[in-house]
Amino acid sequence: MPIFAFIWPASTGWLTTLFPVCVQFVLFLRWLHRRMRNDEMIHACVRDIALTHLPHIYDSLLALAKEKGTVPPKTPVIHFVDFHNRRKG
Repeated sequence: MPIFAFIWPASTGWLTTLFPVCVQFVLFLRWLHRRMRNDEMIHACVRDIALTHLPHIYDSLLALAKEKGTVPPKTPVIHFVDFHNRRKG
């Protein structure tokens, strides 16, 4: 009886177990990368709105309030707190 008759069934069992595990791991890594990238883009968008656009919006609202003759409320101070501290600058 050839030696391969004993080795072949055991190796196919490992292959049928190992292949789906590897595929699931690769899919998990792909999902994790997309999730992290999406979080980075949302973080950058919120930071851009807080630091760039909100001061301009408040200036425009103040100008409109003065034009209409109403007393504008005091504008809030905008502080962006980065809890993740990923990027400095």
